[in-house]
This record gives sequence, C-alpha cells and structure tokens, in this order.
Amino acid sequence: MFIARIAGKVLKMAKNIPKITLRNGEQMPVVGLGTWRAPDNEVEGALELALKSGYRHIDAAPVYLNEPVIGKVLKRFIDSGEIKREDLFICTKLPPPANRAGCVEKYLRKSLKDLQLDYVDLYLIHTPFSVPECEGEFAKDDKGDIILDRETDHVATWKKMEDMVSMGLTRSIGLSNFNERQIERIFDNSTLKPVNLQIEVHLYLQQKKLIDYCRKNDIVVTAYSPLGSRGIVEMLKSTGIIRDIPDVIENPDVVKLAEKYGKTAPQILLKYSVQRGLVIIPKSTNEERLKQNIDLFDFSLSEDDMEMLAGLDENVRICDFSFFKGIDKHPEFPF
Repeated sequence: MFIARIAGKVLKMAKNIPKITLRNGEQMPVVGLGTWRAPDNEVEGALELALKSGYRHIDAAPVYLNEPVIGKVLKRFIDSGEIKREDLFICTKLPPPANRAGCVEKYLRKSLKDLQLDYVDLYLIHTPFSVPECEGEFAKDDKGDIILDRETDHVATWKKMEDMVSMGLTRSIGLSNFNERQIERIFDNSTLKPVNLQIEVHLYLQQKKLIDYCRKNDIVVTAYSPLGSRGIVEMLKSTGIIRDIPDVIENPDVVKLAEKYGKTAPQILLKYSVQRGLVIIPKSTNEERLKQNIDLFDFSLSEDDMEMLAGLDENVRICDFSFFKGIDKHPEFPF
C-alpha cells in the first residue's frame, strides 16, 4: 500500500512537467536530469531521488562512465512497476571514439546493454569531431595528449544513425555540439532530419543565432550547463586551463529577480531557458536542488524581465573542448 501511494505521488508530479513535441511526433519533457560528472556512488542515489521527485527525462552518455549504474536504477524502477518504460524519455550519445559509420550500431547496442533497455528515446552524435576508436580511455600520443582524427564523415555517420531508427533501437536521432554549417550538411544529405540539438546554453552564452536557426528548421534545442557549469570550470583547471568565468547564479540582476518572484537564482535561470522554448538538463545530486529544478511551472517571468536577462549575454563559452589539445586546428573547429 505504501509503495502504491509513493508511485501515485510520483506519477502525479511527473505529469506536471510539460513536454515539447519533436518533429517526428515524439514528446520530450522540457526538464531532464543531466548525469555528466556524476560518479557511480552519487548518480545512483541522485537518479533514485530524481525519479521519485517526478523526473522522467534522463540524459546519459558513454563518456560519462555511469551508464551501467543508470541502467541498474532504471531496471529497478521499471521491474517494480513504479514507472512504465513508455513514461520515460532516455537520451544517450554516440561517443567521439565511435563517430564513424562502422561504429554506430555497435556503440548504441553497448549503451542499450548498459542501460538495460531495448531502445532509447533519443540518440545524439555527441561531438562533430572524432577520435581513434580505443577500448576504455581515449587514445593518447607520447606526450599524453588525446589524439584527434582530422576528418569526420558526418553524412556517412548520419546515414547509420537513420538505420538505428528503422531498426527500432532509438525513437529519434539528433546532434550535440554541432554548429549551423555542420547541421546544414546533415540536413542537405539526410532522409530523417535531426529532431534535437544539444548545446551549451546559459545566461552568459545564449546562442541566439543558432537557436533561431534551429527554430526555423524545427529542431528542438536542449541546453546543457543551463546554470553555467562550475564543474566544467573545475575540470578545465585540472588540465591547466584557467578561466575567470563569473558564476551566473551570483549575477546581481538574477538575485534581484529571485527575490521578486520568491524563487531561487537557479530557478530564475532555468525558467528563463524554458520560456525561451528550450529543453534543460541541469545536473544535481542534492535532493532539495533536484526538486527545485523541476519546480518551475507555477510562475512566469514578465516580458520586461525576459528582455533584461536577454541583455546579459556575454558570449562566454565554458565547454569549448580546449581540453583536447590541438582542437583549434581541427578542420571542423569552431563548434
């Protein structure tokens, strides 16, 4: 009886998260859980809390190194009857070492095995560049730098992505970290068009031109690092890359809006992205913040406040892949 009450409460909360319809008719919850930089000992508990709090959209990737743990939790919830598979929206990605036609099916099947699923709802090409296929860690040269492939055949890889839909291994396909020129290359040479683009978007990197392009071409945009990921800043520091990037959560205008609306600064930032028509995938392993990140639909920012926030764009990118040495010399750069 207790479990039934919990399941009913979770289902009710899940219904409160709006969905956006993709060009192929599939529906994607506008708020999901990001899982990057969430180690095994944290992601398991965070995912359990998220599912119980009403999250149904989970964003994963092989390079996050936690798909087996995510799969274990998903299977537990599905097998118990607390959540139906059809109520979940699971996204994962084709990793850089597999960004070539001959690897697509192999790596998707590996993700499905780890996630303990028969299909994913969305499969993305993670980056517009590739690295040599290597079991485990990325291949590195004698200096310890990650080796980059200098050419990547986006069209050939995309054709195999289309096959994954016809095989029933994924419901939808899309791109991540691609620029307008690269997206257009896919558009001009595809049968199934990308339904989604996942890119870095936050207060100081609003990507207005690229988002407008996607809107005109019926591509839904997912904003990763919608709170200006401090995790990426710390990761860059660990590789010797120092960035003096202000914390978007501490922006004084955002803090004032939080006081005005009786919300937290992160909620203001997330609501701003949602009102722009974006899908967001904030990451947290904290129970209270997990709940706050989906508690966005009982208020709206005024047009004046939306306009003010739009004016705070500084075109500051945090994740520019500079931790891949020599990325700026890649023929597809900048992304």
